[in-house]
Amino acid sequence: MKIIVDAMGGDNAPAEIVKGALAANRDTGVEIVLVGREEAVRKAAADCGAASLPAGVSIVNATEVIEICDDPATAFKHKKDSSITVGLNMLKSGEGDAFVSAGSTGALLAAATLLVKRIRGIRRAAMCPVIPTAGGGAVLIDCGANAACTAEYLLQFAYLGNFYVKQVLGIPNPRVGLLNIGAEPSKGDDLRRETYDLLQRSHEAGRLNFVGNIEAKEAIKGGCDVIVTDGFSGNVMLKTIEGVGSYLGREVKGMFLKSLKTKVAALLMKDGLREFKTKLDPDRVGGTAFLGISRPVIKAHGSSGAAAIANAIGQAVTVAESGIIQEIEAHIEDMKTE
Repeated sequence: MKIIVDAMGGDNAPAEIVKGALAANRDTGVEIVLVGREEAVRKAAADCGAASLPAGVSIVNATEVIEICDDPATAFKHKKDSSITVGLNMLKSGEGDAFVSAGSTGALLAAATLLVKRIRGIRRAAMCPVIPTAGGGAVLIDCGANAACTAEYLLQFAYLGNFYVKQVLGIPNPRVGLLNIGAEPSKGDDLRRETYDLLQRSHEAGRLNFVGNIEAKEAIKGGCDVIVTDGFSGNVMLKTIEGVGSYLGREVKGMFLKSLKTKVAALLMKDGLREFKTKLDPDRVGGTAFLGISRPVIKAHGSSGAAAIANAIGQAVTVAESGIIQEIEAHIEDMKTE
C-alpha cells in the first residue's frame, strides 16, 4: 500500500506532516511518498532524527505551495507544481493508492474533482466525518463541500454515507436519517420534503434503511448511523459539536480543579475523563474522505499535528482497502432520480 502525502499543506507543514508520515511508516509499514519542497521536507525529516529517509519513504519535489489566500477554485491550475497538484496527478496516474492533505479544503476538492475526477454518475463529491454520538459515532454527510444542494445530491449523499458505514466502519445495515427541524415527513423546506420522498422510495425498494427525518439532538443521541444534509447545515452542526466539546472540556476541568475534594474526585475518575476526551479529539480520526471521487482522497484538518496525520494515513489505507469505490460504482443506477 502506497500513500501519497501533501507535505506542504496545513498550518504545521512540513514539520508535523513529515513527523506523522514517518510515524505511520514506522508503525504500520505503509509506503509513503512525501510531495513538497524537497529541501524543506528533508530538513523536517532530519529534525525527526531521520538523517536519511527510512525504507518505504520517498520524496517527490514540488516547488509551489497553495496558500490559504489563493483562490481555491483555480489555485491548482495556476500552481501546477504545487504539492496538491503534483500529488493528485500521481494518484490519477496510479502512482499511489490514496492521497492525504491538510491543505486548503476548497483547493483540494476542486483539484480532486477536475484532476482525479468524480465517479461517473456522481453529481458532487461530499465530505463525511465521523462525529461522536451516544451510539458510538455517525457519518455526517455533507459537512461543507456543497453549501447549496438539490434533492438528487442529498439522495446520493445518503448512498455514499451508507456504503462508507458498511465498507469502512463495518456496520451491515446502517440507519440513514435526514437532518431536519422535526421528525414528521411534512417538516422542513422544499428541499428536505423532496429528499424525504426520494429516500423513502429507496427504503421501500430495500436499498436503504431510511429511518426518516432526525433532529440534531436525536442524531447526537445515536438515532442513526448516517446523517444526511447539505454542506451548509452539516458544517454548522459539525462546528457546533466541536465548540460544545471544547466548552465542556474546559468546564469539566475547571470544576475538578476547584478544591482538594474535586481534585481527589478527578483522580478517581481519570480513566473515564480520558475516554471522554478521546471521543471528542479530532486527531483520533485524523481526517475525512471525499466520497464520490474515483480514487481515495483524505482531507486532514488544517491544524493537524503528527498524530492526526498518522491517523489520516491510517484512514487512507482503510478506505483504499475497503472496496467502497467499487461498491459505489456498482450501485450508480440506484442513485438516479430519473
